[in-house]
Formats: sequence, C-alpha cells, structure tokens
Amino acid sequence: MNNVAAIFKKQLKDTLKNKTVLIQFLMFPVLTLIMNRSVRIDGMPEHFFVKMFATMYIGMAPLTSIAAIIAEEKEKNTLRVLLMSNVKPYEYLLGIGSYIWAACMLGALVICASSDYNAREALIFMTIMAFGILASLLIGAAVGIFSKTQMMATSITVPVMMIFSFLPMLSMFNSTIAKIAKFVWSEQISRLLEQINTRQFGISSIGIVLINMLVFAALFAAAYQKRGLE
Repeated sequence: MNNVAAIFKKQLKDTLKNKTVLIQFLMFPVLTLIMNRSVRIDGMPEHFFVKMFATMYIGMAPLTSIAAIIAEEKEKNTLRVLLMSNVKPYEYLLGIGSYIWAACMLGALVICASSDYNAREALIFMTIMAFGILASLLIGAAVGIFSKTQMMATSITVPVMMIFSFLPMLSMFNSTIAKIAKFVWSEQISRLLEQINTRQFGISSIGIVLINMLVFAALFAAAYQKRGLE
C-alpha cells in the first residue's frame, strides 16, 4: 500500500504540471456549471446539461487520462525505472487507476452539485458515475498498455472516446444509431441517469454495463499479456 500511495502522490504532482491531463478533469465540470446556470430554453428536459455532460465526461476524461499517462511513462522509460525500484505492475496500475478514479469522481461531484438533486438522487447519480468511470478506466488502461508511445495512444483514444462520448447524444436523433448504441455502456449509463427521477432502474441497463466491463477487462488482460508494462 505504501507503493500505491507513493504512485498516487506522484501522479497528483505530475497532473498539476501536465495541463493536457488536468484539462480533462476540469473541462466538463466547469462547462456543466456554466451551461446549467446560463442557458434556459423552453421545453428543455430537467437536468439536461447535467446528464449530457456527465455521460460525455465519463466517456472522455478517465479513458484519455489513463491511456496518456501509461503510454507517456512507457515512452520516457519512467515506468521502467519504477518497476526496477521494486514497484510491482499491479501496484502501479492500482495507484494510477485509483488516482484518476478519485479525480474524476471529484469532477462528477461538481457536476452533481450544479443540479438540484436531493440527497437520495445525488447518491444514485454518484454511484452510476463511479461505475461508468471504472468502465472507462479499463478500456483506457488497455489502450495505454497496448500503445508503445503517447502519440500512438492518442491516435487510438481519440476515435474511441468520440464514439463512447457522443453515441448517447446521437442516439437521441437517429433510430438506427439507437439500436446499436443500446449495447454500449455509455448509452446505458445515459439511460440510468435519465431514470434517477423516475425511481425505476432497468436491470438490463445494469447488465449491459457489467458485460461491457467484463469485455474491457478481457481486453486489458490481453493487452497486458501481449505488451506488459515495459
């Protein structure tokens, strides 16, 4: 746990210096605050910007951040030095993953605070976000491990995050896309967020999210087995 805590603290300091990663954590929470307070349209659904930006946030921030961090440290041989210093691979991944998860949960808390959810609804919102962020971390870690350089990681994460982030929004306007999107975790996260006020949660949505997480875990395991962390 000392190694995990050290990796956590190291990444906290690195993030303050790395504006590219830092902006990922701040962009959508700040954008939600601005849009939610300044834009009022007749007939706009309740918590429209909160739900939309929350889904986009979990599709972008965790995925791109962890992929960029792992790929960058591999490219600069920082990761090799850590592993030679008796830091085990699982300790490194747990340290990085827990840091990004915690940072994204703080962003999710800001998004939640910009709404007028009551205590029960806020708890449900944060629980949904926690699982969504975890799913995004799994696929992002797989990309980071598979990539040899940060540029390679970026070239992979950009189209992947675009699909996961914008698919729920596109599915609202296109029935064909909606038929495909229902099998994707980000779409189901969006649907779960829509159901917060209805007090009804679809078991199928939760099941699809869990299945997606199992698939991402398998991809992560395959990438690790093929490339490792060196």
